[in-house]
Amino acid sequence: MTIEEVIARECIRDTIARYNMNGDRMRTDAFLACFTEDAVYQSDVFDLHGRDAIRDWMAGNAGPSDGPRVKFVRHHITTCLIDMDGPDAADVRTYYHVYTDTGPDHTGYYVDRFARVGDRWLIAHRKVRTDWARPDSVFIASHANK
Repeated sequence: MTIEEVIARECIRDTIARYNMNGDRMRTDAFLACFTEDAVYQSDVFDLHGRDAIRDWMAGNAGPSDGPRVKFVRHHITTCLIDMDGPDAADVRTYYHVYTDTGPDHTGYYVDRFARVGDRWLIAHRKVRTDWARPDSVFIASHANK
């Protein structure tokens, strides 16, 4: 492993941390900065293309909801496997668990394609997969209604 690859891997891990921490706190601009301009962001309930679509989606999730509200959301990242695909791209799979003040909410994994943009590594494509959600998951219910 070269020093360049070690640096790339740490930059990717940094972006994953920033994505989760800023998303949990609804810091929209910092969250969006984790994506390429033309990023694709998908799950079972949304399919977004580009930063503007992601921004609109975040704005919709920050407003009032018909479902229960929580005081905090925390994404916890566990295993992260990074496969470099040359000097400017990487395929990444990362497990996550989500907790709120009401307890465990859901868990799954991200399937990502990262791209180097200047000196940063950004999410070019993210597929959010959910393996488990509690029956009254606040997160799943709120996103399904958007």
